[in-house]
Amino acid sequence: MSPDNLHQPPPRRLRLAATIAAIVVIAIVVAGVATRANDSRKLRDWTDAQAVPTVNVVSPESGQGGGELDLPGRLQAYARAPIFARTSGYLKYWKADIGQKVKAGDLLAEIETPDLDQQLLQAKADLASARANEALALTTAKRWQAMRDSDSVSRQEVDEKTGDYEAKHALAQAAQANLERIQALKGFAKLVAPFDGVVTARETDVGALINAGGGGQELFVVSDVHKLRMYVNVPQNYVPSIRDGATVKLTVPEYPGKTFSGTVEATSAAINAASGTTLVQVSVDNADGKLLPGGYASVTFDLPADAALLRVPASALVFDDKGLRVATVDGQNKVAFKVVTIARDFGKTVQLGSGIAAGDRLIESPPDGLADGDTVRVNAPKADGDHAKA
Repeated sequence: MSPDNLHQPPPRRLRLAATIAAIVVIAIVVAGVATRANDSRKLRDWTDAQAVPTVNVVSPESGQGGGELDLPGRLQAYARAPIFARTSGYLKYWKADIGQKVKAGDLLAEIETPDLDQQLLQAKADLASARANEALALTTAKRWQAMRDSDSVSRQEVDEKTGDYEAKHALAQAAQANLERIQALKGFAKLVAPFDGVVTARETDVGALINAGGGGQELFVVSDVHKLRMYVNVPQNYVPSIRDGATVKLTVPEYPGKTFSGTVEATSAAINAASGTTLVQVSVDNADGKLLPGGYASVTFDLPADAALLRVPASALVFDDKGLRVATVDGQNKVAFKVVTIARDFGKTVQLGSGIAAGDRLIESPPDGLADGDTVRVNAPKADGDHAKA
């Protein structure tokens, strides 16, 4: 045997080595393929899991307090009387200025009426003339009636004289009525306070031309401010909770931190079609005079609790082309949208009048694109009271 043949491995050993190498290569390839397949499956599962949205759910709350309803309004004098002139002339003088307290019948001002004075003199003269004619006609009628008894004159002539007297008597009465009318107008030359109150406006001065009638200028305004009234527009869905006689709280900017009380006196018992509100009248005692008519005020109504209404966070509401809805989750974590109506809005929370049940699970802040039948992952439920309350 040659030395070269001593260094060559036998054919059997070569085949064995090749077989082992092939097995190792196949094992490596199979392991790689299996690893990649496992990684792909894990990635697919992870991707599918990420496609399922994770949501927080809340449960509706019932039996909560009704809360408060804050609405703006304007304070008004309980009685306000603008004073206009009933007779024309020039303002002779005024005696009451703004802020002055007056009693019913107190003189506010007097109007000088030269034209009316002349009419008054003429009316007196007309009355005197009418009465003189009436007296003459009466005497004539009596005389002719006496002559009729002696058949000196005809009945026709007597009736004519009697009719003339009756006409003159009517003219005298008309002249008397005209005089009384002018005297009444003369009485309006003095402007007086119609009730106890405060002069809140004076729009005239000495020498100003005064035109009679409501079309003229407002001369004075007298307001009764010992009690004020406030008109508030209450939205329709809150109207059933507003009761006559209920006590309300008022706040005004000039007294920060101070609260005044008022009483609901009446409602208009109708809904304004333009605003969807009902007008509510609130009276406020103002014996100390701190509140001023015409001022802005905020009124707070205490709303009674209603066990039939369920309160949910406002973030659970969805408003789209299908209306106002909430997204609920069933026992299989499937999404179902329900149409709801709002009974009361408290800002962070709302009370729903219909659409859901007490046992429903509502999605808080539903993600965009969520649809009926979608599967969601639910986080651990929040403890009662965790979500914001009004």
